[in-house]
Order: sequence, then C-alpha cells, then structure tokens
Amino acid sequence: MSTSSAELPIIAILGRPNVGKSTLFNRLVGKKIALVDDQPGVTRDRRYGDANLAGLQFRIIDTAGMEEAPDEHLQSRMHGQSLAAIEEADVLLFALDARAGVTPPDRIFAQLLRRSGKPVIIVGNKAEGNAGRAFLGDIYALGFDNVVLLSAEHGDGFVDLYEALALHVSDPTVYDDSDRKNTKKKPKVASAKSKAAASKRAPETEAADDELADEEPLPNKLRLVILGRPNAGKSTLVNSMLGQDRLLVGPEAGITRDSIMVDFEHAGVHIELVDTAGMRKRANVQSKLEKLAVADSIRAMVYAEVVVILLDATAPMEKQDAALASLVEREGRACVIGLNKWDLIKGDAKPAFLDEIRYMLDRQLGQMHGITVVPISAIQGKGMEKLLDACIAAREIWNKRVSTATLNRWLEGLISHHTPPLVKGRRLKIKYLTQVKARPPTFHLFCNMAEEFPESYLRYIVGALRESFGLPGTPIRLILKESNNPFEKYKKRINK
Repeated sequence: MSTSSAELPIIAILGRPNVGKSTLFNRLVGKKIALVDDQPGVTRDRRYGDANLAGLQFRIIDTAGMEEAPDEHLQSRMHGQSLAAIEEADVLLFALDARAGVTPPDRIFAQLLRRSGKPVIIVGNKAEGNAGRAFLGDIYALGFDNVVLLSAEHGDGFVDLYEALALHVSDPTVYDDSDRKNTKKKPKVASAKSKAAASKRAPETEAADDELADEEPLPNKLRLVILGRPNAGKSTLVNSMLGQDRLLVGPEAGITRDSIMVDFEHAGVHIELVDTAGMRKRANVQSKLEKLAVADSIRAMVYAEVVVILLDATAPMEKQDAALASLVEREGRACVIGLNKWDLIKGDAKPAFLDEIRYMLDRQLGQMHGITVVPISAIQGKGMEKLLDACIAAREIWNKRVSTATLNRWLEGLISHHTPPLVKGRRLKIKYLTQVKARPPTFHLFCNMAEEFPESYLRYIVGALRESFGLPGTPIRLILKESNNPFEKYKKRINK
C-alpha cells in the first residue's frame, strides 16, 4: 500500500561529519541521490527522500555533519540546518563510526538529542566484519536503549535496523481488527487504487526520455530547475519563493553542493523546484567533489521541464552564462532568464540596461530568440511572482502543437515569399512539413537533397516558425527527411 509523503513519519539521520550519513541515506532510499566522498563535510543542506525498508515506509532526512563553530562560520549555519531537522523529525537516527568508537563530539551531540525528547536510535555505521563490537559498552554508556550496528556501504545489519524502527514506524501492509472496523474501504481496494495511481504517474517521472516526450504533462505539476554560476543567488531565490530559510545561504561562493528539491504551490500549480550547485567553466573544475556536484546539476537539468538560468545583474552575460544556456537548448528544455540582484542597478539605468541584456541574449543565443528575461531581487523577494508565471508560460509554449494542415498552408506562403536556393544547378524542393512531437517542438521537413540544404535557409524556416506560431525562447528541432526517389533503382540501367 503506498502512502503520500505528507502522511509518512519523518526520520532524520544525524551525527558528526564523515560517519556515513549520506551513504545510509542512499541505501534507505534505494538510489545514489546524495553525494558521497571520503572528504568530511560534503553534505551541507537537508535532503529529503522516501524510504521503504522491508515494508516500513517513511520520509528520511540527510543532514550536514554536526560541528560546534562560531556563529559567523559556515559550519554554524550547517549546524542550524541539522537543528531544524531535529525539530521536524519524529524519530532520530544518531550515526556513529563504529570503528572509531564514541568520541567527545559524539557525547556532546548525544546530550543535544536527548534534550529533544524524541526517540533516538544509535546507528553504529562501518561495522562490517563485526567491527565496533569492542566499543558496544561505550555506545550503550551514552544512555540510549536502541543500538544497531550496520554497514551502510555493504548492506549488513539492516534487519536489526528494521526491528528498531518498527517500534516507532508502523508497517502500512499490516492491519489489525480495529483498523478494519474504523475504515470504510478495505485495504485491498485502497492498495489497488494506489497501484493504479502509481502506474499513471510513472511515465511522468521519465519525461527526459525521448520515448515519452509525447506524453502530456500533468497540468498542475511543473518540474523546475535553477542553474547559474556560483554566488548568483540561486539558494536565496529558492528561500524567497518558499518564504523560509530552507536552504543554506551565505556570502561564500559554492555553498550548495547537492541538488536539493523542494515542493510548493503557485497559482494552483504544484512545483517541484530543484536548487543546484554553481557551475564554473569546465577548465576550472578540478576537484572530484566539484565534478560530482556539476554532474548532479546536469542530471537535474535533464529531468526538468523548465530551467531558470540565473544571471548576476552586476556581472551579466559572461561566457559561462551563454554556455549554460546553450546546454539547456541542446537538451531541449524550456528556459527563462532570471536577472538577479536587480536592486543593485540604479533606477534611471534599468530600462536601457534591460534592453542591452535582451540584445546580448539575441546575439549569443539566436537559437532561443525571444527568451523571457525577468528582473528580480532574491534577497528582497521582489519579482518572484513574475518569474514563476513566466516559467508556467514557458512550459505551455514548450508543449505547443500545430496541426499538419496549418503548417503546410503556412509553408506555401513562406516558400512563395522566399524560394529555396539553387544547389549545384538544381532547385531545392520542399514537399511538406509536419510536427512529430512537442517538448520541445520538433518538426520533420520532407525535401530533396537534404544534405545540401544551406544552414541559412533552415534558420530562416525556424525563425519564421517561432514568429508565426508563438514559440519565443523555446528550442525548436527541425529535422530534414529526404523522400525516396522511385527511379533510383533504374539509375544504373539508364547510365549504361
């Protein structure tokens, strides 16, 4: 029986850095979602996932390593994210390194978790091969009854974790007599409906796959990703949209590492918003951790419907910004430009500055001509409504379809206005045009001598399509299809 995320109990994984919290998180959700590295302090924000441990369904939170630090330090703000997870959770998993035993920071954090008054289960991680048995006495000395030794990397000991969690998390597949009396619908009927709903939602989660590109999206659901250079204000933008300090922010560049998804609603549309790590030039990405963070950002972009490329208004349209926009265009995602830090531009210069930005975009991104630019101030919370409305409108354009009859009536006028050129003494002929799919709008142009068509004339057709059918800013795919020559099989005989 499936349960919605809002109804699931919440379990938070806490502990000092580098004890394997993210590895345990990935094991419980069944996917390698969180970034994992030998370097301590990889995780900085709270990351949520739906877990299913042998029938126990719950919402799991991965948190940053808990460290004591002065208020102005980044570690202090990370510690604040962990405290927020403690407040939200129903059960706490206190992760230790079973091979290192109990350290002084572990004792300090154990006191913090005890004061929360919530159920605590101590998880001695890295306990493969009976490692950590020698420190069991020290672990029980922390004063918690539930202690589980396991190996998140190798999958050992999760039967014991199931038994510990079963005391606090009910198995939805088990019903007692009182549940049957108080429930109007039988569990089997509810399970069947849940499976049917899941089967309907399944294609939507695979929207990046070309085979499912023609599936109609849910009208009230939007997958939105924010991309940009480091320190462009992406996490601040997400916090402003949510109206709360959900993500870690600060003056340091490159704070965000994981791609963090948050859910909220706007104008009746359920939005799955993903904040990503800042993406620098490829030549500047050297460390393994940054490469993993960039790969995670690209993966999030591939599964998006609309991508917001966030520019810094104080340093707009650098080469990396154009490279990110080109990447979005190649992947065929709808795109909106968010011009952040608009409050730092002087009032008299704003109109001319905005016109200059649009001119630069049209020159550098001709393949996405007419892309929407929305000035915003994330730190002041200005322009959020306009940006979200622009994203919803961009998704509608991205899903637009035009009938074949309409396209070919339009094509006749286009060809009569500007006929295809001669190539090698032969006239290029266009037979007909049809749209084969949306998301992005993709057209097949049937013609002769497809390989000889000049790029300039193809750009002319794409530009006319964009202008005539209202497709500004969205990628357009024009694929040439050459018709078979019925006399091809007689060519050798004629030449003889």
